[in-house]
Amino acid sequence: MDYLKAFLVGGAICAIAQIIHDNTELSPAHILVGLVMVGAVLGGLGVYDLLVDFAGAGALVPVSGFGNAIVNGMLNEVKRLGWEGLFTGAFEITGLGVTTAIIFGALMAVLFRPKG
Repeated sequence: MDYLKAFLVGGAICAIAQIIHDNTELSPAHILVGLVMVGAVLGGLGVYDLLVDFAGAGALVPVSGFGNAIVNGMLNEVKRLGWEGLFTGAFEITGLGVTTAIIFGALMAVLFRPKG
């Protein structure tokens, strides 16, 4: 049942993004930023955490989960450090993911020598 919930919620998030893309003049980059912002706002309000509790990876894997992770990191660091946490919290939780993406992106570029 967990897999079904994750599939349905993650699919719904992606379907909403596709519907926006098909019916507006927004570029994929605008939609991507919009999803991150929606995840961040809903995370700040505590709503996205309820969705993560329900759907697990179905809510964490889409890019809106990245916005939620940034806000959760900031809120945790604000509790720990005070206002300085606003500047360091975004990197606390998301740093590993961003670093991994950079390392594997560079590795793929070296291994497969893209033409561009």
